[in-house]
Amino acid sequence: MPNRIEIALKDGVRDARGERIKREIEHFLHLAVAEVRTIDVYTVDAALSQSELEQVASGPFSDPVIQVWSIDRPAPLSISPPEGESTLCPLPLGEGLGEGKAAGFDFAVEVGFRPGVTDNVGRTAREAVSYLTGRPFAEGEGVYYAVQYLLKGKTYPHPNPLPGGEGILTLADVERIATGLLCNTLIQRYSVLPAPEFVAKRGFPAIAPKVTGQTKAEVREIDLEVSDDELMRISKDGVLALTLDEMKIIQAHYRDAKVLEDRAKMGLGGQPTDVELECLAQTWSEHCKHKIFAGTVQYEGEQGNKQEIKSLFKSFIQATTKDVRAKLGKDDFCLSVFKDNAGVIKFNDTHSLVFKVETHNSPSALDPYGGALTGIVGVNRDPFGTGIGSKLIFNTDVFCFADPFYAKPLPSRLLHPRRIYEGVVEGVEHGGNKSGIPTVNGSLVFDERFAGKPLVFCGTAGLMPAKLNGMPAHEKSIKPGDLIVMTGGRIGKDGIHGATFSSEELNENSPVTAVQIGDPITQKRMFDFLIRARDKGLYRFITDNGAGGLSSSIGEMAGECGGCRMDLAKAPLKYPGLNPWEILISEAQERMSLAVPPERIDEFMAMAARFGVEATVLGEFTDSGVFHMLYNERTVAWLPMEFMHEGLPPMQLPAKWNPPQHPEPVLEEKEDYTEELKQLLSALNICSKESVVRRYDHEVQGGSVVKPFTGVANDGPSDAAVVRPILESFEGVVTA
Repeated sequence: MPNRIEIALKDGVRDARGERIKREIEHFLHLAVAEVRTIDVYTVDAALSQSELEQVASGPFSDPVIQVWSIDRPAPLSISPPEGESTLCPLPLGEGLGEGKAAGFDFAVEVGFRPGVTDNVGRTAREAVSYLTGRPFAEGEGVYYAVQYLLKGKTYPHPNPLPGGEGILTLADVERIATGLLCNTLIQRYSVLPAPEFVAKRGFPAIAPKVTGQTKAEVREIDLEVSDDELMRISKDGVLALTLDEMKIIQAHYRDAKVLEDRAKMGLGGQPTDVELECLAQTWSEHCKHKIFAGTVQYEGEQGNKQEIKSLFKSFIQATTKDVRAKLGKDDFCLSVFKDNAGVIKFNDTHSLVFKVETHNSPSALDPYGGALTGIVGVNRDPFGTGIGSKLIFNTDVFCFADPFYAKPLPSRLLHPRRIYEGVVEGVEHGGNKSGIPTVNGSLVFDERFAGKPLVFCGTAGLMPAKLNGMPAHEKSIKPGDLIVMTGGRIGKDGIHGATFSSEELNENSPVTAVQIGDPITQKRMFDFLIRARDKGLYRFITDNGAGGLSSSIGEMAGECGGCRMDLAKAPLKYPGLNPWEILISEAQERMSLAVPPERIDEFMAMAARFGVEATVLGEFTDSGVFHMLYNERTVAWLPMEFMHEGLPPMQLPAKWNPPQHPEPVLEEKEDYTEELKQLLSALNICSKESVVRRYDHEVQGGSVVKPFTGVANDGPSDAAVVRPILESFEGVVTA
């Protein structure tokens, strides 16, 4: 049976978290609240003795200076401990608790994650318990984290009621607080108890939010010999984001006699498996393939002149860069451009600079905290997985939101811009700060047009040796026979269809599973291990598991040598019950894929174990020309590499330039513009952003030279940040 450990602040200790929630309830929901208290709850679902539970509660779970703890009894119904003790003492029901008022609150709300959602605090707590007891958790055991909020309404009538506030909290008010502020119901669960019921039930029950109802892993064949309407239904219902033309290209592939002959040899039928269809949808998604940038544009200008543009990317971005590099000649500082996870330029004679920026918009709209956290730790993996690997030296970000004071109606499941703003800022803060990477630069932009979808840009720079083990560090290769190894976190349903979902328009039916939550602690440990493995030459190739998961990373890596053979049943899972296609395309975070020479695998795995990093051999790279997936040695996908990567023809896009008409503004001349100046200075796009900037650690690693704020009082925004990545050197990197 699970045990609940509740951690509360001692009497007289300020509850800053509760005070913040109180302010937000009053400011954004216009409800009158006298007090909000918060309690940390750990549900321990493991075979621990009473003595071990007490050790855990008094040790890693609490701070004895400011906190007290209780086991299997609610903290609000306990009294402060005797002098010198940390544990709370139970208060008997006979002492005025019949109405719950002696507990000092009117309602209790408890918020935790839904089953299967990444719970970083719970995972860290589980590790702490293992360290303390000296034994690992058994299969199915775990620790789950939640927060309890104790709400006390103001006595009605009160002297200054808030607009719309009535003083006395009702159950409807508390439900509104829970769903509008405390809980994102997409990924979290919540429970509400009025104080009398809380007292009668002795608090909330101990429930472990496990994934249940597991199904047996199966592989389905998808019949594509259907009507066009049915093809589109398959695409839409499966969140494949494939157009009718694309579905027909896949349909034609499975009619090819040579393809059918090869498939029969592998025990496959004449229709695609769900593994193959999901893999193609991911590989051909806008997110991964950039079909619009790579498409053929039939352009018509203002005067009717027509032009065919074959790939905006190649014609303008890539061609422009090529021209600039040609003009630089021997002074060209570009080393790796448009071919790896990030760009690489020369920093000095001994080191190269790596840089990457990407967006994480759609997930941040559904779960601002998790989406933004995943955005920053995800972009961290790109420079790290560039070349043979780089050390990360700083982060930067740009956030685009609607007005936090937005007062217009919003569609269902679309979060208020204020919640998106707060969640994104906190997510990137936690992702960067906990990873030990300074956030040195950024920007905030506000416009009502971002109400439908925020823009969240995250960028990371890294530093790599110019040469490593006698080879340029920005180059890498794979040889047939190299082993496919995955390191870091385990695979779950989180992030499934992230690549295809982000290629579609956001709507109220957007899938819950498309949202991932990153784990910066696990990722940091993996990075520390892989940097050591890099320096020892223990692997030949590295890339990250981002959009599309193993389908993307192994699919791209297999293109380097001409094929692969991988058994999905060997992949480590967060919980049982995932189908092979889910294992392949899951975007569960903090994972890297590597090509390890067979002769170095024992040393690689031994070092991973010393660092406490999970590493698994999933298969091997080949030169077969086929992306070959198995499940328990049964073939579940057989895709020719050429069709997988080159089978999609360019998208055909019409474009016409219609110049906008903007009437010239009429400006009234005035002698005194003081009010206008005040309005400008208070505008969201001009006013101080210090409340956000100060939340980010820009000093970690000790290389920050010009910081986010400058001037005599260090209160003026800097034009740019300067970072010294090599502390013994006076050479720096400027970013703005």
